[in-house]
Amino acid sequence: MSKPICIIPARMGSSRFPGKPLKPLLGLALVLHIFERCRLYGNFSHIAIATCDDEIYDAVIAHGGEAIMTAQSHERCTDRVQEAVGVRYPNTSDDTVVVMVQGDEVLVSPTMIDDVVTAQHRSGAPVVNLGSKLYRPEDHDDPNTVKIVAAPDGRVLYFSRAAIPSRTRLATVPMYQQTGIMAFTWGFLKQFSALDPTPLEAIESVDMLRVLEHGHALHAVFSENETIGVDTEQDLKRGEDLLKNDPLTRQYLALP
Repeated sequence: MSKPICIIPARMGSSRFPGKPLKPLLGLALVLHIFERCRLYGNFSHIAIATCDDEIYDAVIAHGGEAIMTAQSHERCTDRVQEAVGVRYPNTSDDTVVVMVQGDEVLVSPTMIDDVVTAQHRSGAPVVNLGSKLYRPEDHDDPNTVKIVAAPDGRVLYFSRAAIPSRTRLATVPMYQQTGIMAFTWGFLKQFSALDPTPLEAIESVDMLRVLEHGHALHAVFSENETIGVDTEQDLKRGEDLLKNDPLTRQYLALP
């Protein structure tokens, strides 16, 4: 079985935080933290950053990484990943696993990556998404945080920006957020990009709902480790503080 490919989609035009991929944390651009943390996994055949912006492309190349220019027109990061693999690695077999790590998942770790890859091999699901535990009720209530619920066997039931499961009847419920760490088979990623967008996908603005609404299997694997997607200036500061205290950071970045 071939080694998985890792693609990190990133663009400057984020509606909530323009220019965030190149914002520095501890002196290194956000997207380059993601790149270095993915390198720690050690079992990818390729790691590349897929972008439509010259500034990101140039920063990655200057850092010694691999960058792939993609179209400006992509609204979903999965479509950017699909284009990048198809253009740069055209001979990829349909059963090859493509791991997408969004360019703002600042606490991604080798363990998280291994969890989704292992779960994909074990379940055979065309998509596996990592869910990470939420420890703060305010994050559970935050519509910027996409929540994920799954059946006991790992089949994802729903994603929502609402607080699910509800805390109305119980003060303590399992609270997990969808992360931007996913493992696709290359064959399904090509198929996914050709599927029509769906109503719930549009309502929630969660593209993985397209998988569920078209009747395909989507599995989740859950981590008790905290993650954070950098969507605001406040997230950037919080992410920097978490990175400073994360032992993985010292494996690729010299800290005082």
